[in-house]
Amino acid sequence: MNLRLLLLAGVATPLAAFAQDDASSAPGELPAVVVESSPAPRINDRAPAPVRHEATAVVFDTIEVPGKDQSLLGIAGSASMGRASAEELAARPFLRRGELLEVVPGMIITQHSGGGKANQYFVRGFNLDHGTDFGVFVDAMPVNQRSHGHGQGYADLNFLIPELIETLDYTKGPYFADLGDFTTAGSARFRLHDIIPRGSASFDVGEDDYFRFLFMDSAALGDGTLSTAFEYSHYDGPWVLEEDFERFNAFVKYRWESGVNRYSITGMSYHGKWTATDQIPSRFVAGGGSRFGFIDPTAGGDSERHSLSFDWVHEGDASTTEVNVYVGRYALDLYSNFTYFLDDPVDGDQFNQVDDRVFAGLRITDTRDNEIFGREGEFILGFQSHHDWIGEVGLHHTQARQRLDTIRSDEIYESNYSAFANQKLVLSDWLKINAGVRADLYHFDVTSLSGLPANSGSDHAAMVSPKFGAVFGPWNDTEFFVNWGGGFHSNDARGVTLSVEPPAGLVPATPVDPLVRQWGTEVGVRSQLAEGLTSSLSLWHLKSASELIYVGDAGTNEAGPATERYGIEWTTYWSPSDWLHFDSELALSEARYRDEPVDRFVENAVPVALSAGITAGRATGPYGSLRSRYFSSRPLTADGSVNSRDSLVFNLRTGYRREKWDVYVEVLNLFDTDANDIEYYYESQLFGEAASVEEVHFHPMEPRTIRTGVRVYW
Repeated sequence: MNLRLLLLAGVATPLAAFAQDDASSAPGELPAVVVESSPAPRINDRAPAPVRHEATAVVFDTIEVPGKDQSLLGIAGSASMGRASAEELAARPFLRRGELLEVVPGMIITQHSGGGKANQYFVRGFNLDHGTDFGVFVDAMPVNQRSHGHGQGYADLNFLIPELIETLDYTKGPYFADLGDFTTAGSARFRLHDIIPRGSASFDVGEDDYFRFLFMDSAALGDGTLSTAFEYSHYDGPWVLEEDFERFNAFVKYRWESGVNRYSITGMSYHGKWTATDQIPSRFVAGGGSRFGFIDPTAGGDSERHSLSFDWVHEGDASTTEVNVYVGRYALDLYSNFTYFLDDPVDGDQFNQVDDRVFAGLRITDTRDNEIFGREGEFILGFQSHHDWIGEVGLHHTQARQRLDTIRSDEIYESNYSAFANQKLVLSDWLKINAGVRADLYHFDVTSLSGLPANSGSDHAAMVSPKFGAVFGPWNDTEFFVNWGGGFHSNDARGVTLSVEPPAGLVPATPVDPLVRQWGTEVGVRSQLAEGLTSSLSLWHLKSASELIYVGDAGTNEAGPATERYGIEWTTYWSPSDWLHFDSELALSEARYRDEPVDRFVENAVPVALSAGITAGRATGPYGSLRSRYFSSRPLTADGSVNSRDSLVFNLRTGYRREKWDVYVEVLNLFDTDANDIEYYYESQLFGEAASVEEVHFHPMEPRTIRTGVRVYW
């Protein structure tokens, strides 16, 4: 491990240039900043001016083509906020769609079963499972699904086409009034192009039957511009059981302007299907099985998501009003088997999770300049509402995808009504403050479809969350930040109304709290150490009243105690020239259960995460990006007696581009490490075993994979 750390340090040590960019309602902003674009620029002058999509994005409205390698002194509202540009995302080699989120410092993306599922997310001492406590948005639409069949806050990014992303804005902590459910650890907002910068078609091929085709373009139509895109991909993976993952994505947006008003209508459609190789027990490999083998050949699933959204922005002389409305349909049919023959030695433990819903939402914000006691400021008032009509969210016992019995099946209506207000104020040339408050009202209504009327019911809950931030400076190109706030995450509606344990319904059960309170604090500093060299350091602390969640894999509640997390994040970005960029992002965290007689670790919380990279290239000619990602060993049991392996992986992307074409090669897992993507410690039983075994189960990291492609522009 020491040699690998030295190699990683060799990449990371010279990296020094931070320019963290923001995506949150922050006290920073006000001075206008103009930034030059990074390599591989948008080769089109049709791109529109930035549009405010959320109070958290207001900070960026004065920045042109921002990126993480640009200084935000006088603009940012916390040391851990940021923005990544389309160019930065395009330069990164990645295996999975969800790895786009690894541009967020300290974020780790893995997978434990099938490319069509939401990824496994880790950040700030959280094993976020598939998204809980980290909010993901595409423009105004939330991606996280409440009361989801596979897990609370499930956030699947397979419907997102990477080339359509204009910027990715990210935050950390519960400090921002416009962010509510699932955003305590942080948030990421993908802002899509209003007008595609340049028409193109691309073809990608690679090992293990990888193929991808993408077409996208914009054209004038009537008084506006019509943008369209279509994507198809297929991948079998290195698995003994071919994954046969097929993905179809379609996108259409019509944008037009009328005076001081801007309008757009966006439609997105996704469908994916796959066969999955779940995590496997260590004894299976020790007994001669392949690391890329499988236990259940019928695991897998299919999923779809379709949405339509409308956005209206009115730019007044001293205020901006924005209205966002969206509606969509989502479905998942998932088959998994993690314990094999533990519960049912004859038919096996495969289970089917079903989620079929219609969702809709509304967001209205009004942002206006104001003055308080002779001090300049900005006041933001907003309203948000989201509704889920879930026709069925179910858990069924199956064998080879054939249902044997139903553990639980429910119909759910869940809604929230949220209001927030935020005041920014410039008190002096060295002090800016940002104070806000958020109020959330939730309604839960559950109707049991599986013969358990005791688990039907309704409930409601409300929570008020104060927010505060202050920025001191700049002094010698250095600013200091203090942030504090309350946040929460909602629990699954089925857990809120639970009265008896499924499936028999004979054992009484205790419902969970509808909303779980969380508090966070952060202090930080951002400094431009030299021309093109910027760094930030943040120290954070987070308390959660309970880790109570509804366990979709079991159909019941898992009652966890309160938790406490704290850590340090250090990011450095250096651009010695306009064609060479270095970056380094280090995150250290500790996560413990608290208020218990014995000190215990939070399972699968990653103590050390380090990402580093070198990117080189001009608008035309050769270019390349070498990236490394390390995440440390972590406790798999609360007493720390069993720990995972650590992981270090390097990815490479290189190519040659001209004005009309681009040819590129990606080498993923460059040094062919045999690390694991995910590890768990639990009990399982293989067919024919006389007794169950408690041990590490893992999903291996994919071996070295080579892909190549060509993109043509017009």
